[in-house]
Amino acid sequence: MDIEQIASLERGQKLPLQRDVEAIAIPFGKTDTLAEDSIVSVMQAKGSSVSVGFEGRLYLIEGRNLDALGLESLPRPTLSESATDEEIEQFVWDQLRTCFDPEIPVNIVDLGLVYGCRIERLISGERMVTIRMTLTAPGCGMGDVIAADARNKILGAPQINKVHTEIVFSPPWSRDMMSDEAKLELGMF
Repeated sequence: MDIEQIASLERGQKLPLQRDVEAIAIPFGKTDTLAEDSIVSVMQAKGSSVSVGFEGRLYLIEGRNLDALGLESLPRPTLSESATDEEIEQFVWDQLRTCFDPEIPVNIVDLGLVYGCRIERLISGERMVTIRMTLTAPGCGMGDVIAADARNKILGAPQINKVHTEIVFSPPWSRDMMSDEAKLELGMF
């Protein structure tokens, strides 16, 4: 299954869990286990994750766990061992483009939420990625979920050992930060 097939899932579609699965609780960003045979309802299927509803709560199921929904799992994103710093930075941006606010059908890069990405080599030799991002509003509760999703996807590369997400509100987010594609998707043109 590829990302386009994930998008073919319909909102409200009911699916039984084929196995116990770890899912990120929305908006808390903590991992919970949903039990096998539970019936979940698809809320949003974008990027490489599926947001589902279960017992009045929302959860994010990552692509590598899609077999729990009876779908083919997506391989965890990775890089070759010999990847250059430029390839690592491109990998990070590519992964950020697969992260979605569970309430908005546009990735966080095109939405204008990511202000910057820095990759540093620590004294230990490990690489740490620092992502500066914002939210659409200071009171938005989705920051922890988006940060956890980005962190889990970026850590798929063996060259990256740590991911730090810094939520900032300066400059404040505005619709002007969105890409033209995002504005079109949201009907703002």
